[in-house]
Amino acid sequence: MFNWKKKENTAKPKEKKNLGRKLMELFNNHKIDDSLFEDLEDLLIESDLGGTVTMEIVDELRANTKSKKLTENDQLIEELKIILAEQIESVDLTPDMENLNIYLILGVNGVGKTTSIAKMARYYGDKGMTDIVLSAGDTFRAAAIDQLKIHGERTGFRVVHQSHGSDPAAVIFDTITSAKSKGEKLILADTAGRMHNRINLVKELEKIDGVIRKKLDPSDVYKKILVIDATTGQNGLQQAEIFNEAVDLDAIILTKYDSTARGGNIISISRKLGIPFAFIGKGEQLTDLEKFNPGQYLEDLFSN
Repeated sequence: MFNWKKKENTAKPKEKKNLGRKLMELFNNHKIDDSLFEDLEDLLIESDLGGTVTMEIVDELRANTKSKKLTENDQLIEELKIILAEQIESVDLTPDMENLNIYLILGVNGVGKTTSIAKMARYYGDKGMTDIVLSAGDTFRAAAIDQLKIHGERTGFRVVHQSHGSDPAAVIFDTITSAKSKGEKLILADTAGRMHNRINLVKELEKIDGVIRKKLDPSDVYKKILVIDATTGQNGLQQAEIFNEAVDLDAIILTKYDSTARGGNIISISRKLGIPFAFIGKGEQLTDLEKFNPGQYLEDLFSN
């Protein structure tokens, strides 16, 4: 009689290799020649560094290998680390406790923008800040308003919001007005991220930016912070270019980060746009937000 029982899959899941392990395999299987640098280009592009940036980095490594007379694979890896370290920009986003700080949080839908706001509230709250207010500026999605209200309850900070479909600039205007009256020191403001309609998005952000600037006192601190998803690769660079064009970004938060050949867009964004990274999000919990550390990032990238 034929046995219809489904055969159990005993195959082991394919192991994910990070950049460090792939580099070791590459250098261990090549002598230092043109084919090594060509394969290195392919590997770095796969790791989200982007074509143009990768070619510039590999060309620099090739030239340094010749000028410094590097002959060992370990020497090439260390030289590559040095070159990459020079590309990475970071920034410390520590609010000025003596004045009002307005952090406008930007990003396309789905990158974890609203959750990042909650994580930032928790991060600064854990450092002793109590005068924090959240602003539900993504009025185009009712779920975003509800989500931020829930995060406000979880973190213990108040949320300024209006009804679904309200003017986002008006919500943020009201938030600044009430924060000044209450003596609050940090506003974390959500915004919509409708990338499918780029023209409207840019116009909306420019309007919000203009409203904020009109409400600023000379001593107020205003930062525009973009949230991007590490798993989107070079799309993250494209998003950074669009948002930077609209409001001149001050910092970036990278979400959904792991070191398995991801996060290379940190290097491409830093090199091409000069925008520094402030935080990295590594999980779903409110405590899963870490200050971006360039040295640790390179260790993660090259660990094997």
